[in-house]
Amino acid sequence: MDNKSNFRRGSVELLVLHLLNQKDYYGYELSQTIKEQSDSVLNIPVGSLYPALYKLIDSGYISDYKKQVGRRLIRVYYHIEDSGIQRLSTLIEDYNSTVAAVQQVLNYKPKNGDIIDD
Repeated sequence: MDNKSNFRRGSVELLVLHLLNQKDYYGYELSQTIKEQSDSVLNIPVGSLYPALYKLIDSGYISDYKKQVGRRLIRVYYHIEDSGIQRLSTLIEDYNSTVAAVQQVLNYKPKNGDIIDD
């Protein structure tokens, strides 16, 4: 895995909860929606997505249910719970404060006279 994927891996929980707050999704649909909405910058393989979904279920943030689609196909859909909505709110706050702090550091320019230790 490249370094970018390590940075993005922590965003999966936030993205999944955000999308599930809009509507119920099945796993592959979540993966494709994230890819499409991010212009293919974020590509979460289904094999990586499902462990995250199971962790969210175990934590009580989401639930799952089966729905028959057509004659034979049964899909497992995921639904956000009230605790998941609260978790999403916390994650968004953490994300926004982290982005602001990182941006502050990236925008930092030492002034003449600032001592920089080597």
